[in-house]
Amino acid sequence: MTIERVFIAGAGLMGHGIGQVHAAIGCRVTLYEPDAARAAAGRDRIAGNLDRAVAKGKLDAMARDEILGRVATTSNLADAASADLIVEAVFEDVEVKQALWRELDGIAPHGTIFASNTSSISIDTLASVVAPTRRERFVGMHFFSPVPVMPLVELIRGTATTDETEATIRDLTNALGKQLIVSADHPGFVVNRILMPLLAEAMHALEDGTGTAADIDTGARVGLNHPMGPLELADFIGLDVCLNVMQVLYDGFGQEHFKPPASLVALVEAGHLGQKTGRGFHTYPRT
Repeated sequence: MTIERVFIAGAGLMGHGIGQVHAAIGCRVTLYEPDAARAAAGRDRIAGNLDRAVAKGKLDAMARDEILGRVATTSNLADAASADLIVEAVFEDVEVKQALWRELDGIAPHGTIFASNTSSISIDTLASVVAPTRRERFVGMHFFSPVPVMPLVELIRGTATTDETEATIRDLTNALGKQLIVSADHPGFVVNRILMPLLAEAMHALEDGTGTAADIDTGARVGLNHPMGPLELADFIGLDVCLNVMQVLYDGFGQEHFKPPASLVALVEAGHLGQKTGRGFHTYPRT
């Protein structure tokens, strides 16, 4: 199956990046948000990314215009009716995602592939709300932020996902210039199952006074050669996102090392979500 028309449900941090990389390989992309202004803001973020690439000499102006010209926006979910692939990139909440997929099931053509960018939620759980005959074309396609830069895609197969669907996503991932790994449909999949306990242990080390946030992050960067410290990384991901993923892992496995730390819960409850709010485990200047 050839993917030519891609509908991205959610034009935020992940969605606009997913749209950008598909437009860059020649796909016609539609960014969807129920609020038209938010969809337009997603396209504007793509334009900004492309402008910076031109300024750095990584892209010429003509290519920039061609890529952006392949990106449309909509606030009408019915525009998914012509999509070969729908990628869902909305908030990491099972009920929100299921409600969207339930609507899209009644709109999209029978052959459309449904792909969720979920970072932790079961693909079978999400696919349960669509018609049984469509579940063979339902898959997890987890990108990493920032999407145009990060080279990995995590493919998650549900119980009904067919080899043909996996092959199509493999071919598409190759065209995007990204590396693919495959995960079973287990909580957190591969990457977050490894990452979240690391972030949680750094939070515990902060809570019990083992080190300051700065020293914990420096220890990981310099001592472990990590590009970012774990607390800095949590702030970058978004503490609300980290909390949701850790809760999925804890609910799924019931093991104590997956339980969200008290410091994380307190920050999220206070509205301190990391870089996007200016404060998390660190503080960030607002621009």
